[in-house]
Amino acid sequence: MTRSDLVEELAARFAQLTHRDAEYAVKTILDAMSDALVRGHRIEIRGFGSFSVNRRPPRIGRNPRSGESVQIPEKRVPHFKPGKALREAVDAKTAELDAGKDAKGHKA
Repeated sequence: MTRSDLVEELAARFAQLTHRDAEYAVKTILDAMSDALVRGHRIEIRGFGSFSVNRRPPRIGRNPRSGESVQIPEKRVPHFKPGKALREAVDAKTAELDAGKDAKGHKA
C-alpha cells in the first residue's frame, strides 16, 4: 500500500472527507510521526505496533568495487516492532490464504 492508496482508502471510508482533507490528514499524521522519531521519542499504537529509533554503531565496511576498507559512521535508523494483535491478524490471514492453495502454491 502506498501513501496515495492510504489517502484513497481514507476518503472512501469517510464520505464526509474530501480527497484533499484525507491527503492532509495522512500528511499530518506521517509528519507528526517523523518529527517524534527525529526527536528520539518512541511511538506506540496499541494493537498495531511501535516505532523507535535504533543506533547502529560505527563499523568497518568494504568497498565492493575496489575491495578497500571503508569506515562507516554511526547511524540512527527507524525500527518497527509489530504488536501482538497485528502479528496474530497477519498470521491468521496468511494461514487462511495458504489453506486455499495446493502443495505447489496454486489456488485450489
